[in-house]
Amino acid sequence: MSSSVLKSVPYKARVSSVLNKDVKQFGKDYLFDGSEETCWNSHQGSPQWVHVSFERPVDVSSVHLMFQGGFVGKDVEVWAGQDTDSMVQVQQLQPRDDNTLQKFSVSAAGLTQMRISFTSSTDFFGRIILYTLDILGSQT
Repeated sequence: MSSSVLKSVPYKARVSSVLNKDVKQFGKDYLFDGSEETCWNSHQGSPQWVHVSFERPVDVSSVHLMFQGGFVGKDVEVWAGQDTDSMVQVQQLQPRDDNTLQKFSVSAAGLTQMRISFTSSTDFFGRIILYTLDILGSQT
């Protein structure tokens, strides 16, 4: 059974932007805090992305995302690899424009790098509001 690799493998995360550079209110750490009251809010413009670097290789089986309706990533690409230069696209996702937790099957083995790229947004200005990001799988 898959569990959150974010809870079992040390990682570092980066994001493309933060709304008004206000990391105290909208920073990347809020993606992983388990609260539905906090979120990462990107600045305007496309594409936007979240990049996760794992300290040890992992096998990924699914990605869970919860957006704010109206600020949902469209044409979402999942990239994975053993280093940043060798990443390949492993999945394309089409999230619904709503506030529910959405679960997507993703199959990627032995990766240490994963990037979720939001190539466009349902928001006219290209902003993404993401309350939850979880990556399920296992250690390699």
